Amino acid sequence: MTHDRTPARRFVLLEHRWNGVHWDFMLEAEAGLRTWAIDEPIVPGKVLPARALDDHRAIYLDYEGPVSGGRGTVRRIDQGTYVVGEWTEDRVRARIAGSQLVGEVLLWSMLLDSSGTGRTNWKFRLVGNVD
Repeated sequence: MTHDRTPARRFVLLEHRWNGVHWDFMLEAEAGLRTWAIDEPIVPGKVLPARALDDHRAIYLDYEGPVSGGRGTVRRIDQGTYVVGEWTEDRVRARIAGSQLVGEVLLWSMLLDSSGTGRTNWKFRLVGNVD
């Protein structure tokens, strides 16, 4: 039994076909959906490159189809709920429970170079299983 009083929020994983294919991993947040693009299929335990995107509208929790502005199409791969374990500017840790993705998701940013530009790159890892 958990004593965590933080309510579960929703997540979605969309396959986004536009100039190739990538997967949009979206976590419901206060102002919309915090979103990262992952360029490879999710494999449990594997560290994958990710790109932080602008927040998306909550409609994408349930939407499949064409994306406005001729930016391809999205298809839902999985959806479910998550509970935050840690959420900072450069690190997110959450327990997810979807129909396929189950376990702990880790997202963390890394400085791309030491030039002082502040440019960062993200990494994604699912610790758990994919049914």
